Amino acid sequence: MLTKADELPIHQTPEPIAYSGTDRNFYDRSFFAGYAPDASTVFEIAFGVYPHVNLTDAHIGILRDGTHHAIHASRHLNMERMNMHVGPIRIEVIEHLRSLRIVVDDYEGISADLRFDGRAFPVEEPQFKWRVGPRMFWNYTRFSQNGHWSGWIEVDGRREQLPPGSAGTRDRSWGVRALGAADEQPWVPERPQQFFWTWTPVNLADSSAFFHLQAEHDGAVVNTRGVLCPDGAHPGEMTETSAATLDLAFAEPTRWPTAGTVEIAPPGTPAVTLAFEPLTRFIMSAIGYGPHPTWGHGTYHGELAVEREDFALVDVNPADPRQLHNHAISRVTLSRDGQPDEVGIGILETMILGPYEPLGFTDLSGPQLARVGG
Repeated sequence: MLTKADELPIHQTPEPIAYSGTDRNFYDRSFFAGYAPDASTVFEIAFGVYPHVNLTDAHIGILRDGTHHAIHASRHLNMERMNMHVGPIRIEVIEHLRSLRIVVDDYEGISADLRFDGRAFPVEEPQFKWRVGPRMFWNYTRFSQNGHWSGWIEVDGRREQLPPGSAGTRDRSWGVRALGAADEQPWVPERPQQFFWTWTPVNLADSSAFFHLQAEHDGAVVNTRGVLCPDGAHPGEMTETSAATLDLAFAEPTRWPTAGTVEIAPPGTPAVTLAFEPLTRFIMSAIGYGPHPTWGHGTYHGELAVEREDFALVDVNPADPRQLHNHAISRVTLSRDGQPDEVGIGILETMILGPYEPLGFTDLSGPQLARVGG
C-alpha cells in the first residue's frame, strides 16, 4: 500500500510508510496546549494516527468561564498518514519543528484558527520504555516545545482573539502505547493497578523549563528529566539533567494537586526551584485522555464521527478515576540563589493511579492499567 509519504526519503523499514512494524498499538500523536496570561482561556488539542487499526482522531477542548467545550472526531485512516484532517479539525505545518497552524471549522458553534510558534528547538526526552513483567507496555519517543500562540477561538457566537502573551506547549510522540479497546489478557502474575506521572512545561519571560517523572509505586524512577531552555536554544545549548526532584500537595481525599515544587539541580550549577500555584484546572478527558468513557484515543466510531461535548468543572468528581488525569494551569515562581525571582505560567500535569508510597497513596483505586495513556 503506497501513500503520499512514500514519495519522501523518510523510510525506516523495508516496508512502505503505511506499516510501522507489527505492534497493533503503534501510534503517532501531536498534542497542543495554550492559555491566556491570566488563564482565563485554556485550550488543548490532541491529534492521533493509529496505522495498524487504520484510524485517526482529533480533539479540541476549550475551557472558558469554568466550562469545558469540546469536539471529538474520528475517521478511517485509509492508511494515508499524511492527511492531518479529521472532521472539522486539521493541522498545517508552516515550518517544521517550529511553526504550526490548527484550524477548526465551525461545528455546532465551535471554531478556531490558531498559530503556534516555538521558542526554541524542541527538547527530545529520554526514550520511554516500560515493561510490566515481560510485556512491553510503553516504547516511544517524545519531544516537547514551548511557544507563543496567536489567533482566535469562537464558542457559541463569542469570538475572542488570543491576548498578547498567550503561551503554551506542544509535544510529539510516536511508538507503542495502549490505545483503543482494552487488552483483556490478564497480567501474569497479577499486579496492582498503578501509574504515577507528572509533567511540568513552564513558560518564563525569555526561557522555558521542563520536568517530567514516571515512577513505580515505591518511587523507583522509570523515566525523568529536568531541562532549562533559553529562547532560541538548539541542542547542546540547553541544560538537561536527571538531577531533579518533585514535591506535591493535595487536598484530601483528591489526587488533584493544590501546589507543587520542582527542583532542577544540574551538577556544578546553582539549583533552580519552580513553585506551582494552580489558577484553574483542565480535565484531560475533554481531549480523549483519562480514558474518556467513549472517546478514548484510537477507539472505533465508524467511517466518520464528530461529537460536541460540554461539561462544567464544578460538576467533575475529583474522585472519579476517569478524571484523575488533569492539567493545573499554574502561576510559576522560579527561584535561584543570588538572583531575583521570575514569575511565569505553565502546566502541572498529574495522573496518579493506585498506590504511590512517596506521597502516601496506598489504595488500589483507578481504571485498568491496560488503558493508561489511551
